[in-house]
Amino acid sequence: MKELLRSTDPTIMAFASALLEGEDIDCFQMDVNMSILEGGIGIFPRRLMVRTDDYTRALRVMQDNEIPLGK
Repeated sequence: MKELLRSTDPTIMAFASALLEGEDIDCFQMDVNMSILEGGIGIFPRRLMVRTDDYTRALRVMQDNEIPLGK
């Protein structure tokens, strides 16, 4: 798996996940529990991971929809 997106904004993560699912690209959010433990103040970013084989397609989806990758 390869990191596609890093963000402290849960709405961006949800939107990005929905876009990827719409393109039949599997994704997985990491660090969700850590961001919950910090109380939602936005210190720890979540990471959106995709398969290495899907990375190029997923990157294009993010760029086409002007989603900041936060890296």
